[in-house]
Amino acid sequence: MGIIWREAYNLSWIKIHDSLNYSFMIRRSSHPPHFVVLKVIVCSMIVLLSGCQFRPRFFGLEEYHLDSIQTSQFFLKKNDSVIGQIAAIYSLEGETLPDIARHFSLGFNEIVQTNKNLDVWQVKSGSKVLLPLMFILPEAPQHGIVINLANMRLFYYPVQNSDQSVKKVVSFPLGIGKKGWSTPKGKTRIIRKTKSPNWTVPVSIRKEHARKGDPLPAVVKAGPDNPLGQYALRLGFPGYLLHGTNKPYGVGLRISHGCVRLYPEHIEALFNEVSVGTPVTIIDQPYLIGWRDNMLYLSVHSGHEKQSKKTNKRLKNKLLKELRKKSEFVGGKIDWFAVKKILTDATGVPTPVLTSNNFQISSIDNVPIVRRPKLLFGIPLVPPLSKGDWSVVATSFFTRAPAIKLAAMLNHQGPQIPSRVLEKNDGFHVIAGPFDSKSQAFKIAQRIAREFEYDAKVQQIN
Repeated sequence: MGIIWREAYNLSWIKIHDSLNYSFMIRRSSHPPHFVVLKVIVCSMIVLLSGCQFRPRFFGLEEYHLDSIQTSQFFLKKNDSVIGQIAAIYSLEGETLPDIARHFSLGFNEIVQTNKNLDVWQVKSGSKVLLPLMFILPEAPQHGIVINLANMRLFYYPVQNSDQSVKKVVSFPLGIGKKGWSTPKGKTRIIRKTKSPNWTVPVSIRKEHARKGDPLPAVVKAGPDNPLGQYALRLGFPGYLLHGTNKPYGVGLRISHGCVRLYPEHIEALFNEVSVGTPVTIIDQPYLIGWRDNMLYLSVHSGHEKQSKKTNKRLKNKLLKELRKKSEFVGGKIDWFAVKKILTDATGVPTPVLTSNNFQISSIDNVPIVRRPKLLFGIPLVPPLSKGDWSVVATSFFTRAPAIKLAAMLNHQGPQIPSRVLEKNDGFHVIAGPFDSKSQAFKIAQRIAREFEYDAKVQQIN
């Protein structure tokens, strides 16, 4: 996939202005002066009428152009409880939302909820992708590790001097327990650290996989097929871990059997930072209120566990009461229309709710643009196919779009199934490979059939 450098100002008024000037120069010899003047007037009117879109970049405000942004390590000012900022990035051809999410330390849930207008697996080139890198800290003691299941986020508070005016906070996205395999709540500690862990498969999970036609051994050794990844932090809750994963694009989903998954790069950093005995608090807070610079923020998440109507009503009433109390503290007024919208949308994006606020921070038009990296971290790479290689034809489509989507999903499996789309006379073929042997190709074909329900076929490249 070719990587192109895209400047953050590629949609700016300045570039439009430059292109218009160039157009006038090359046409000056073929058009009379009054034509040029008329064109200038028309284009100027267009720019003025579009002022709300172009003005921030035209005036060159520095906050609308960022060379970098904090993604995992944040700094919290005294008396504040909101960290980070919202930003955006322009996508390139072939990128997916999970690719962008991982590079910026976001979970699948976070980037999808705030970019509902974009196709998860086929983001059009040049799309503006919102990066919701702003978080309200949960209500819990700020020491050790705090996990909020509602927004699938871990917050780590390193030991620091109590008199420091700025506190360091480390935050990572998580994958947590699925329905029927909930991640437990409560207070515990890290009781063991293990590098390159083996996975002793519980009998219940072995039975589940056997029913799906995917039998597991009693012990899965460390390696690419081990779902624990390369690092594990065992909790005081029997049988539960914080660990890495061989399925990184499951971070931000309720997909595990109760353990907490982190991106491989994040668990490695946490493993090297924390010690045995570090306290861990696991909570479930879908409604979060926080302060920053005398502004009150609210974020609402869909919630880890579905609450009963009675419980949900009680939580909302408690939230509304707390909002009134906090607004009275600073003599402000709550924008109840905004609160209602936040409760309805439940995107998880922290949004100002005091009437003194005159901007909408979740609007994609009002956030800074982050300069593109040359290559997204962890993006799946697809090796070329050569004569004699073993491959798998996953399936074929009459049109390109569904083929590209399936290939993207296969590339984001864990471990990756390297795939691409090849156009032939009879349609668009999704081809996986290369594989080291015919037997390995057959295993992949069986995996595709099991997980995607396609009748995949093994072939050797001629």
